Amino acid sequence: MFKNLTDHIARFVSLSEDEQEIFVSYLKYKHLKKNGFLLEEGQVCHGNYFILKGCLRLYFVKDNGNKQIIQFAIENWWMTDYTSFEQKIPSGFFIQAIEETEVAYIESSSQYDLFDGVPKIERYFRLILQKYHSASLMRLQYIYDLTPEDRYRHFYGLFPQFVQRIPQYMLASYLGFTPEFLSKIRAKMI
Repeated sequence: MFKNLTDHIARFVSLSEDEQEIFVSYLKYKHLKKNGFLLEEGQVCHGNYFILKGCLRLYFVKDNGNKQIIQFAIENWWMTDYTSFEQKIPSGFFIQAIEETEVAYIESSSQYDLFDGVPKIERYFRLILQKYHSASLMRLQYIYDLTPEDRYRHFYGLFPQFVQRIPQYMLASYLGFTPEFLSKIRAKMI
């Protein structure tokens, strides 16, 4: 059931069979229906979620009631609210399934025991967080530096699989403009 995850880890660190067994013993599994929530605003985030199948979004609700999407995650990606997860404080975010989704997850209460039992897993998460941080910085740069049309082209070039799977109004929210503006950009590209 967790082969996607153990294969993903193998791209970054090499685990012995014993280390893999220990790691897998810490994993939990959850199935979400479309539009189901892993986290809602005000709750403490107790899991770090690896997407086995499906698609998630992380968002917050702005003062005007609009949902601002911060992150998407598909198969073989991780998603959590690290601030809430690590500091055990209420989250300001929602994590919701965009489609039927299956996740493997590690509970915050057992994460450090896992790291003590399999130190290579701590290294794996450090490498994943470094990649995530770099991607977040690039996204911020693109928001400030690229025109909306160039942001869409760039996103489409890097992640065509998202453009096919994610509703256009969600993609518009993530890219920082209205669905109507996204329609105009897409019409120009055809």
